[in-house]
Amino acid sequence: MKIALLGYGKMGQTIERIAIERGHEIILRKDEFNTYEGLSNADVAIDFSIPAVAVDNISSCFYANVPVISGTTGWLDRYDEMVALCAEKKGAFLSSSNFSLGVNIFFELNEYLAKMMSKFDSYRVDMEEIHHTQKLDAPSGTAISLAKGIIENSSYTNWTLDKPKENDPSDSELAKQIHIEAIRIADVPGTHTVTYQSLVDEIEIKHTAHNRDGFALGAVIAAEWIAGKQGVFTMKDVLDLK
Repeated sequence: MKIALLGYGKMGQTIERIAIERGHEIILRKDEFNTYEGLSNADVAIDFSIPAVAVDNISSCFYANVPVISGTTGWLDRYDEMVALCAEKKGAFLSSSNFSLGVNIFFELNEYLAKMMSKFDSYRVDMEEIHHTQKLDAPSGTAISLAKGIIENSSYTNWTLDKPKENDPSDSELAKQIHIEAIRIADVPGTHTVTYQSLVDEIEIKHTAHNRDGFALGAVIAAEWIAGKQGVFTMKDVLDLK
């Protein structure tokens, strides 16, 4: 395939290496110093940019009739707008907070555990995510996706970066919100932990990324999968997890 890379930071460069290893060709490396020239010649585009330009990147793909994979987070307040534009232009679009195959299995495990734990109100759930210091958004998009998976399968109503009150969490307005602790440490690709804690024990599930290769490989696999398709998809479609 001919691939356009929209965003050419560390992730873009890792995606380039893996895509070439899998026999693909990179025909555009878009950063702040060049244009979209040549985008229409691509079979698929992969966007790993920054929140400020993600919508422009994705929109440009729809107008160029190029399927687009987006791994950028921090812009999802405009997700519905992009879905509508995709439908209008009869395009193909897949956005994910995390393309790692392991993380997407972790998403499924998280939802299954949330369903089980919803029957036991003696446990409170909390989350922690750790990323490198260059990450612009907090909490991570992956952490938000994990929180949404719990909310959809439990009585929790939202997530928050605020800690529950120490004296009596059951009386706190935060009691039905999932606390996410966002930590930034140099050179950490990404670690996500979901913990259910009671007075007598705790249950924990955790995913630790050792490098960026897992994210990049998943994005390239998604790009291979979406070629020739029309519509809006998720990694559940790619991995046949539905």
